[in-house]
Amino acid sequence: MKRPLLMFLLCVAVGWAGLARAFETFSVLDIRVEGLQRISEGTVFNYLPVEIGDDITETKTRQIIAALYKTGFFKNITLLRDGDDLVVKVLERPSIASITTTGNDELSSDDLEEGLKNAGLVKGRILDVSLLDRIEQDLQRQYFVRGFYAVEIETKVEETGENQVDVQINIQEGEVALIKQINLIGVERFDEDDLLDEFELGIPAFYAIFSSRDQYSKQKLSADIETLKSYYLDRGYINFTVESTQVSITPDKKSVFITLNVAEGEQFTIRSIELAGDLIVPQAELEALITEKPGDVFSRRKINAASSAITERLGDEGYAFANVNAVPEVNNENKEVSLTFFVDPGKRVYVRRINVKGNEKTEDEVIRREFRQMEGAWLSTSKLNRSQVRVQRLGYLDQVTLETPLVPGSSDQVDVNMSVTERPSGSLMMGLGYSGGEGALFNASVSQDNFLGTGKRVSAEVNTSKANKIYSFSHTNPYYTLEGISRTIRLSYRETDAAQANLANYIADVWGGSMTYGIPMSEFDTVRVGFGYDSTQIKTTSFTPQSYLDFLSANTDDFNVIKLSLGWTHDTRNKTIFATEGFVQSLTSDIALPASGLDFYKLTSRSRWFNPLSKKLTTSLELEVNHGDSYGETTELPFFERYYAGGAHSVRGYRANSLGPRENDVNLGGDFRVVGSAELIFPPPFSEENSTVRMSLFWDIGNVFKNIDAYDSSELRQSTGVSLIWLSPIGPLSFSLAKPLNEEPGDRTESFQFTLGTFF
Repeated sequence: MKRPLLMFLLCVAVGWAGLARAFETFSVLDIRVEGLQRISEGTVFNYLPVEIGDDITETKTRQIIAALYKTGFFKNITLLRDGDDLVVKVLERPSIASITTTGNDELSSDDLEEGLKNAGLVKGRILDVSLLDRIEQDLQRQYFVRGFYAVEIETKVEETGENQVDVQINIQEGEVALIKQINLIGVERFDEDDLLDEFELGIPAFYAIFSSRDQYSKQKLSADIETLKSYYLDRGYINFTVESTQVSITPDKKSVFITLNVAEGEQFTIRSIELAGDLIVPQAELEALITEKPGDVFSRRKINAASSAITERLGDEGYAFANVNAVPEVNNENKEVSLTFFVDPGKRVYVRRINVKGNEKTEDEVIRREFRQMEGAWLSTSKLNRSQVRVQRLGYLDQVTLETPLVPGSSDQVDVNMSVTERPSGSLMMGLGYSGGEGALFNASVSQDNFLGTGKRVSAEVNTSKANKIYSFSHTNPYYTLEGISRTIRLSYRETDAAQANLANYIADVWGGSMTYGIPMSEFDTVRVGFGYDSTQIKTTSFTPQSYLDFLSANTDDFNVIKLSLGWTHDTRNKTIFATEGFVQSLTSDIALPASGLDFYKLTSRSRWFNPLSKKLTTSLELEVNHGDSYGETTELPFFERYYAGGAHSVRGYRANSLGPRENDVNLGGDFRVVGSAELIFPPPFSEENSTVRMSLFWDIGNVFKNIDAYDSSELRQSTGVSLIWLSPIGPLSFSLAKPLNEEPGDRTESFQFTLGTFF
C-alpha cells in the first residue's frame, strides 16, 4: 500500500521551473512505468537518466522529466514514490491514425507523401504537434519556389478515440504569380530586349500558349543573373556587377515586377598571353589551343575553353589531374588584361585495371575489344573518351558510364570502371504491318544482334506485301579477325510486283547472296570489299512500258550478275541510333563484272551531319546522290536497277516512288537521284526522358532524273513537316505529316505517311 504521508507527487508542465514542495532524498530500489499503451518499457528505460541505486534529488527529478518530455512521446509525466520504488506515470501523446491531403494540384500526391514521410509525419507514429508547424512552413516554401505566393496551408488534428488522431492538411494553392515586367536599369552597351532574351524568366511570346516562362522562381532568377554576368564577361566587361535586385509582388500576390540595377563598367581587351609552369608538351602546341590573341576583346568563355583544351591535351600524355589556371592581370587605366596560363601537370597517372560491370549477357571480351585505353599504360583522356563512344555505339548497350577512381594508397594509379546497361538484343517477331509504299504486309523474323553474348548478329526474316516478298538470312561477325575486320554473309530471295509499288508494270524474281568484308583503316575510316551474285528473272505483261521491252530486246536475257562492291565510310558519330553529334560520310560502288550477263555500275555518296544545339535539340543535315550507268555492250542501266524517290524514306509528302520520269503516267525511275534533308530533332514533349522516341521538324528536297545530263535543280521537289520515330518492341515505327511546297500538276502527294513493323 502506498503511504500517503511518505508519498510525494511531482507534477511538471512545460516551462515549470520548480517543484510544488520539498521532499526527502532517497535511493531507488526499483523503477516502474505506468500508463504505457504503445510504447514499450524498454524504450522509456533507454531515455531515463536514472538507474537502480541512484539517489533521487530535486535536480534529478527535473532531469528525468526533461529527458522524457524531450522524446516527444508524452503529454503528461508524473513521478511518484512508493517506498523506495520510483513510479513513472505517463500519458502518451496520441498516435496518427490517418493522414489526408487536399488541394495539392501543383505538388503530386506521391511527392507530397514522400516529403511528409521524410519530415517524420507517418501513419502509426506519435504525433508531434510542433512538427505540423514546420511542415506548413516547408510546404509554403515549396509553393513560393513555384511562384504560388497566395498559397494557404491549414493543418487540422481530430481525435478519433483510443488516443489516436486524424491529421488533415488542406491546401489552397491560389494562382501562380506571373511576371509582368523585368527592368534592367543601367544597361547602355547592349539592347535590353536582347539581354532579356537570354533569360529563362520573362514574358512569353504570344504564340507560346503553354509556356511557363512568366512563372516567377527565385532559383531561376538567380540563374538568370549569372547568365547576365556571363554575357558581359564574355564580351570584355570584367567589372560588370549587379548592384541590387528588387522583386515586387502586388497585394493580390498575382503579379511580379523585377528590377535589376547593373553597373556595366568598361570593355577590356587582351594585352598579352603567356604560358608558365611545367608545360610537358611543346609550347607552340599549347599556344595553338588558345584561340584568343593579343588585341582581342576579353572573353571568359573562350579563356575557360582554352584552359580545358590545354588540360585535355595534357590528359592525353597521362597527366589526368593537371591543373591549368588562367590568371588575369588587370590594368584598369588602359582597359587591358594580361593573361598568364599557369600549368601544373601533377603526376603522370597510369591505369592499373579496367573493370566492366552490368554486362550480364555480353561477354567481357566484346566490350573490352572496343577499348582504346589499355591496362598498364598511362591514362589518356582522348583514348578513354573514344573507348566510351565505341562501346555506346554497340547497338545492344543502352547506357555506358565511366569512372576513374584513384587506387587506394597510390597517387599515380587509377582504375577504369565502366558500367553498362544492356538492352534486349534479340527478337522473335511475327505480325502484321502496313507501309505507305507497300501496303499491308506480313512479317516474321528471328534476329539476335548479340548472339550468345558474342557481339555477332544473326537474323532470318520473312516479309510479304503486295509489292515484295522477301526471304533473307544474314550473319555478321564484327571481329572476324583480331584486327577488327568484319565479315557479313547474306542470302536472299525476292519477288517484286513493280506495279504494286507505284512503278511500271513488270515482275522480277531475284535470288542471290553476297559476302562483304569491312576493313578498318583508322579510328574513323572503314573500307568495304564484297562480292555478290544475283540471278534475276523478268516477266513482262501487256502493261509493261515499251522502253522496258526495248531494253529486253536490245540486251541479253542472261541476268545472272556477279557484283563487286567497294565502299569507304568515315564515321565520327557518338551513337549509331539517335546520334546527337558527329559526321558520317560514305562512298559506295556496285559494279557488275564483265563476266556477267549485264555490264553496269552504281555509285552512291551519302553524307549526314549532326550538331547539338543544346542537351535536347539536335540539327541534322543529310545529302544522298546516286548515279548509275552501263558500260560495255549493255545499252543502258537495267530498268530493274534504277533509282526512285518519294515516300517516307526520301521526299516525304509525295507518294512512294512517284517522283521522276514517267511514260504514259507510269513511273519509270531514273539513273540519277538527289535527295536531301534538314531536320531539327528533339524528344517528344510528352515523353522527354524516353530514349526510344524522337520527333523532328524537317525540310526534304529531291527528285529522280533520267540521267545525270537531265539534272535540273528547278525540278527538285520540296516538302516540310513533322515526323516521329519510335523504336517499338515490334520494330521501328515511323510517322510523318508533310506538306509539299512546290508540287507540279501530275505529282502524287500524300500528306500522312507511316511504316509499321518494317525496318528502315
